[in-house]
Amino acid sequence: MSMRIPRAVSTNDYEHQQIIKYGRALVLDIVQQYGGGHAGSAMGGMALGIALWKYALKYAPNDPNYFNRDRFVLSNGHVCLLQYVFQHFYGLKSMTMEQLKSYHSNDYFSHCPGHPEIEHDAVEVTTGPLGQGIANAVGLAIASKNLAATYNKPGYEVINNTTYCIVGDACLQEGPALEAISLAGHFGLNNLIVIYDNNQVCADGSVDIANTEDISAKFKASNWNVIEVSDASEDVATLVKALEYAKAEKQRPTLINARTVIGADSAFENHHTAHGNALGADGVRELKLKYGFSPSQKFVVPKEIYDFFKEKAPEGDKLVADWKKLVDNYVKEYPELGKEFLSRVKGDLPSNWKSFLPTQDYAGDTPTRAAAKGLVKALGKNIPSIVAGCADLSVSVDLQWPGVTYFQDPTLRTSCGLVGDYSGRYIEYGIREHAMCAIANGLAAFNKGTFIPITSTFFMFYLYAAPAIRMAGLQELKTIHIGTHDSINEGENGPTHQPVESPVLFKAMINVYYMRPVDSAEVLGLFEKAIECDKTSVLSLSRNEVLQYPGLSSAEKVKRGGYILEDVEDADIQIIGAGAEMEFGYKAAKILGRKGYKVRVLSIPCQRLFDEQSLGYRRSVLRKDGKQVPTVIVDGHVAYGWERYATASYCMNTYGKSLPPDIIYEYFGYNPNLIAKKVEAYAKACKADPLLLHDFIDLKEKPNHHKVNKL
Repeated sequence: MSMRIPRAVSTNDYEHQQIIKYGRALVLDIVQQYGGGHAGSAMGGMALGIALWKYALKYAPNDPNYFNRDRFVLSNGHVCLLQYVFQHFYGLKSMTMEQLKSYHSNDYFSHCPGHPEIEHDAVEVTTGPLGQGIANAVGLAIASKNLAATYNKPGYEVINNTTYCIVGDACLQEGPALEAISLAGHFGLNNLIVIYDNNQVCADGSVDIANTEDISAKFKASNWNVIEVSDASEDVATLVKALEYAKAEKQRPTLINARTVIGADSAFENHHTAHGNALGADGVRELKLKYGFSPSQKFVVPKEIYDFFKEKAPEGDKLVADWKKLVDNYVKEYPELGKEFLSRVKGDLPSNWKSFLPTQDYAGDTPTRAAAKGLVKALGKNIPSIVAGCADLSVSVDLQWPGVTYFQDPTLRTSCGLVGDYSGRYIEYGIREHAMCAIANGLAAFNKGTFIPITSTFFMFYLYAAPAIRMAGLQELKTIHIGTHDSINEGENGPTHQPVESPVLFKAMINVYYMRPVDSAEVLGLFEKAIECDKTSVLSLSRNEVLQYPGLSSAEKVKRGGYILEDVEDADIQIIGAGAEMEFGYKAAKILGRKGYKVRVLSIPCQRLFDEQSLGYRRSVLRKDGKQVPTVIVDGHVAYGWERYATASYCMNTYGKSLPPDIIYEYFGYNPNLIAKKVEAYAKACKADPLLLHDFIDLKEKPNHHKVNKL
């Protein structure tokens, strides 16, 4: 059963009602000035705002990045005016009235974008795509749990913050939210409090046009503590009591099912037009008259409202001072642990972190996934900021290092015997790829560098997580994603598991480095780059063993995204190899060389890194010095994007097929002799007609999947 709290009584009810009324009027004025925006839920949520920013949240207006602050995530990010208005009320210096007025304006430097963005003060994560924020909040809660379990000692709770999150009806229909909610209940994250802004209205109408489920029962079934508040648009005191009960919960995350009224007290109350529309001048006037305000006055915030929140700044200053004193004493009492904790707070890597990297073994052909797992194991064992995890494929990707503790509810006893606790740094995410990567974003956003989240699954299944990876790029979060089984050589699992087209999407994502190394040396260099940079990396790795290129491939050169693997003077053909298929291009080059052709072989495993290099360097690799030569990309994925570097492709042009790994490449024509024959014919054609170099040509024939063998 859900808990229903009796209506509470507060001596501040008059002040609460004044703030609610002036807050609603202010929201309408802000939206009305430019004729658009999301007013309705911000109006209905004013009581939630008071309960949070006046009574519940632990924060410091003068130091919005205070490390032990409570985290707040507005998952239904279109309700951002609620957050902006209360930032202004409680005295966040950057959120002036002029900034509030810049919402939906043409001000290039507005702090009030249409959805909260991480680069602005007191905004923990960028939200907007629904369901992402609550999954981020789960990541933030995991971060707090892990730090507390790792560093807290009796009398020294250096980490004890809570994560609060507001969600709307739409967030609870999105897949990543439901995945994250399930995992939060499984982990027993009692430091996570979610407030459901339950106004039963969506953009197209009432929520019951698409959703009639019992949300409270759904959360209860997922091991959440559930509290219901029936009059959450007006009843601040009961909301405060609900938050107190939630904070006291010891074993589960809490959902506060708060029944609100969208567009409360206005002409579009309880109507879907309140979701994303201005009310109109007449409607604004009507509400102000109803409240006894002057319709001619706009953007009014009485001094009494500022006074109501005036203690929040000095309270925050004291929180920061007391915490710093606590940490100083902690460091004296536990010098080694304290030194490590301060390093985590600063987001620093150990100065000697590269010394932990294993040397690469060129003794035999090795899958690039095997090279990567050795690096993760070595750094995971020695760098406490690394948190790795997998979407139920740990038996295959095998990133767990010796002695690793799993992040788990310590009271849980699994049937298979796997146990762990909150200090664990390996996470079993289950079949929840989207939530996995969104949770990784929350871990990364907790504080820059405090956590380096590493996720892994088969590369194909990162398509499920692509929206979260895009959000990581948008926020410039350091997350590392290791996608294995990245080619048709995946084999008998068939085209559903063979990601022939997926890399194009990740290559296109801004601030995301898609990396496809050809051998162990390149894995080392690109993995180092992923650790060093402050952006998101996607390592695309092979299941099958790949040829090694000792003396040719370079861990240092590959950090520039592309380089010359094997050079010749006055090349008349260039072959670009990629990932596991470099072997076919490289061997084809050798065949052509024996026939008298001068063939240069290039490796470009990360187009974005390569494009960031100087024009001179890129030209030196591609030899674009006025003499264009036939340049063929040999890749096991589709050719889109390679037109920028090559003149022709030998790439996948169909989906894959369910065939054993040892014959699938042959079926699709990945044969060095065949490739050499095609490239030679193309080079001769270009010599006869140089204009062909200006057309991007597909050299590979399409196999006929549907041919029937008649006996």
